[in-house]
Amino acid sequence: MVEAVIFDLDGSMVDSMWIWRAIDIEYLGKFGIELPENLQACIEGMSFSETAAYFKERFALPDDLETIKADWNRMAWDKYAHEVPVKEGVRELLAYCQEHGIKAGIATSNSRQLVENVVQAHQMEACFGCIMTACEVEKGKPAPDIYLAVAKELSVAPENCLVFEDIIPGIQAGKAAGMQVCAVYDKYSEYQDTEKRRLADYYTYGFRELIDEGVLA
Repeated sequence: MVEAVIFDLDGSMVDSMWIWRAIDIEYLGKFGIELPENLQACIEGMSFSETAAYFKERFALPDDLETIKADWNRMAWDKYAHEVPVKEGVRELLAYCQEHGIKAGIATSNSRQLVENVVQAHQMEACFGCIMTACEVEKGKPAPDIYLAVAKELSVAPENCLVFEDIIPGIQAGKAAGMQVCAVYDKYSEYQDTEKRRLADYYTYGFRELIDEGVLA
């Protein structure tokens, strides 16, 4: 029985994965560094703080971690507010959850500032009983820490939670937490679809079919 749904943010709840490559190119370009082709694979699943530490060490950046994160927040905020849409079917699924007493939370590797700004920009504050970032737990995805923490905050047992994730480390985190996981289609991770389907309990292109098929019942 599903008593709570927990959304990853980027690529699962909002269509935002595309902007980070552009931000990385612009940000590293300030230091005369070209974007390595394998960068996204290297940082997949890391928290915002873990990613900043990785950038500082790998690229020998002169700025401290707080400056790096502040720069990223500044560069991303306008795009998140005006160019990043909520994924198809998310609003309908959240409305269904509210009508049927199913709690909702967000578990993201992004920064708190950005996730709260996104939720406010789309007027979805009332939909979520908990918003948590990987910076607030000991280990980022694929460790289960963030999903277990959100479930605890929502007062729902892990086995009664359904997680929405678009990348393999996130799916692994949800499964490691003992939760059901629905893999979400995203163009950015399309090449991983076979493995995503193998690891997850469900797969969705647009959320509405989950309501029609009774997955949340």
